[in-house]
Amino acid sequence: MDLLIVAVGRARPGPERSLYDHYAARLKSPLILREVEEKRPLPVVQRMEREGELLLACVPPGARIVALDERGKTFGSEAFSQRLADWRDQATPAVAFLIGGADGHSPAVRSRADLLFAFGQMTWPHMLVRGMLAEQLYRAQSIQDGHPYHRA
Repeated sequence: MDLLIVAVGRARPGPERSLYDHYAARLKSPLILREVEEKRPLPVVQRMEREGELLLACVPPGARIVALDERGKTFGSEAFSQRLADWRDQATPAVAFLIGGADGHSPAVRSRADLLFAFGQMTWPHMLVRGMLAEQLYRAQSIQDGHPYHRA
């Protein structure tokens, strides 16, 4: 099962990118990062719609869509790992994690999502969320493999 992060904005070198790279490199399968950007100065609603179009255009056919959203469902690491394992066992070809822009996801993204997922109710810097997500994907892999990285 392919894992993708599709995010609004371009990552620059720095601690957030290093954190992402560190955990992405530890995964057995490559973690694909696709970055999209709308550079035109659009009003908020139009920018959100355009960012949503760009995000959804990167989702491969048959993929499960997980939209990261502060209003989404929260999971413990073991439950998150189990959700991924369930999708893998259902022969899901890919899971695409969508990280929206500063104003969040468009209604189109939210309605297409198989899961609205939150790292809690706090708002996190979008570049940091990439690293946090990569770490949780590595932790999920470790849980599935019985590796001692995750100590519950």
